[in-house]
Amino acid sequence: MTPKAVLNKKLDWVLIGCYIFLVLFGWMNIFSSSLGDAFAGFDWQAKYGMQIIWITSAVIIALFIIYVIPARFYSVFAWWMYAFMILSLLAVIVMGKEINGSKSWLAFGPFQIQPAEFSKIFTAIALAALMEKFSFRFTNRLDAISAFAVIAVPAVLILAEKEAGLALVYVGFLLAFYREGMTPWIILSGLLAIALFILTLVTSPFATILIFIGMIVLYVSFHSRNFIVNSAIGIIAIIIVSFLPRLGRIEAVSGVFNTFSPALWLTILTVPVAVFLIIRSLYRKRSDHLRGALVAYLLGLALIFSVDFVFDHVLQDHQRLRIETLLGIKDDPMGAGYNVHQSKIAIGSGGIIGKGFLHGTQTRFDFVPEQSTDFIFCTVGEEWGFFGALVVIICYVALIMRLYNSAERQKSRFARIYGYCAASCILMHVVINIGMTIGLMPVIGIPLPFISYGGSSLWAFTILLFIFIRLDYEGRQ
Repeated sequence: MTPKAVLNKKLDWVLIGCYIFLVLFGWMNIFSSSLGDAFAGFDWQAKYGMQIIWITSAVIIALFIIYVIPARFYSVFAWWMYAFMILSLLAVIVMGKEINGSKSWLAFGPFQIQPAEFSKIFTAIALAALMEKFSFRFTNRLDAISAFAVIAVPAVLILAEKEAGLALVYVGFLLAFYREGMTPWIILSGLLAIALFILTLVTSPFATILIFIGMIVLYVSFHSRNFIVNSAIGIIAIIIVSFLPRLGRIEAVSGVFNTFSPALWLTILTVPVAVFLIIRSLYRKRSDHLRGALVAYLLGLALIFSVDFVFDHVLQDHQRLRIETLLGIKDDPMGAGYNVHQSKIAIGSGGIIGKGFLHGTQTRFDFVPEQSTDFIFCTVGEEWGFFGALVVIICYVALIMRLYNSAERQKSRFARIYGYCAASCILMHVVINIGMTIGLMPVIGIPLPFISYGGSSLWAFTILLFIFIRLDYEGRQ
């Protein structure tokens, strides 16, 4: 058997099959969403014509990665590629072209490329090169800082390009960090911070602090010797404190009480107690859980009181509107919520089996902006229905799970870490994009892997996937 035949036999055809299906199915939906209300002959300048060119070139790139580039190339030149990526992102900030409010494109005549799309590939390679060292440990502070710096630098540069969606994808690398030994508390802390931010927006700082105190009480009680008694005492205390706003209505104390808001009074009452208990825990054994919970409480308070400032002065106007629309604070179906409103109409109108290929009215008459790129999934929902959307999601789940499982079987740490990074990037894109089209995530402009229109996106995901397929083949040798 020739070496080429051996390579073909040992390639992961499940991953390749998922890739082929998603790319071809994506082209069909791009054709439908960019066709308009009439077909007057094939047009290579239209999006569906250009996508054929991108697909053909992507296949050539994939073949080149599999048959030409040796697997060792990526570990040897990892940091050179990372440096090139950083320079590309800096070049975009200096001389990039602004499209749809995002300055993230480099234009070379009619040809345009988005370096931010490719940055996740080079970041994944650099992380694999960093963490494959036998001495690397997340318990080592310097190692952990180095790993976080590798993802922080490109993420900050992408944020400077006003591409918050692509920067958000970098959170997915934390899943690879967790596999390599990072404490899960970092991920849980991030989720808790998001929850506190949202709670403060939709309720009030006072209500959020009460809920947060309840969570702290339950956590500390769970790690104590008497869970039921401690929980009961804590809950009773919270109920009593919840009547603080009513004190402002009592004439005898209203003059003093109204000096501060209820949230600030609650902070004044609880922070000295928390600081005292933290200092006390330093001199006692087995107080790590209490000390950690109290430190988390102080940091949570700082976050809660900074929400208004961040929301009003850090986020841009369109970001604030999208978050308010998502959370139901504002209802603006003809403004900030127009895209999601029309997308939900398109997906809902598809029913169980869809309206049929080329028969989607929302799709054909351009009711949904960016329907061939960021909102391509609503074309799937309208024309192919629930079953079509389910098939696409199952295909993504199969692809991502196959990547994770194959990464776990790798003998090389470099290949394993890269596989986890690649799977996590694709997972983040899928969750954010589909969540965005059905109104569960804010609109942040992020493509659906292998399906959305665009050369940069398709090339980037093709390279990301087929590098792992090549690494996986080397691991089977």
